[in-house]
Amino acid sequence: MGRHDIIFLGDNMECLFCKIVKGEIPSYKLYEDDKIIVIMDAYPNVDGHTLIIPKEHYDTLMDLPDDLVCHINKIAKKYISHIMEKLNAKELSICVNYGNSQKIKHYHMHLLPNHGLRATKDPKDIYEVLK
Repeated sequence: MGRHDIIFLGDNMECLFCKIVKGEIPSYKLYEDDKIIVIMDAYPNVDGHTLIIPKEHYDTLMDLPDDLVCHINKIAKKYISHIMEKLNAKELSICVNYGNSQKIKHYHMHLLPNHGLRATKDPKDIYEVLK
């Protein structure tokens, strides 16, 4: 299965991230609470590429309730510090795609340490450093 595939279940379609949230597709989970999960990107752009995903399906940032936006940002602040320290990163970019650039239509935030460098390690190896 490719990175951005939609899972077809009979007449229903369910997005990849909904399947990950439900535990039906494995992931390298760094954090979970009642509202969100934080996972390693399975196809990272850079080493340490991390995703923050709400458990409830919202297509875009515009659909998220304000309290969930605040919660995601609170967790992002925690993980930005954690990722930068553990990976000895000097910089980090935060990315939220919208419109055509949003390949998976389930809101998610990307944390990209040392943006611009290519991924060189298996996400499992980075997960072991960050967990």
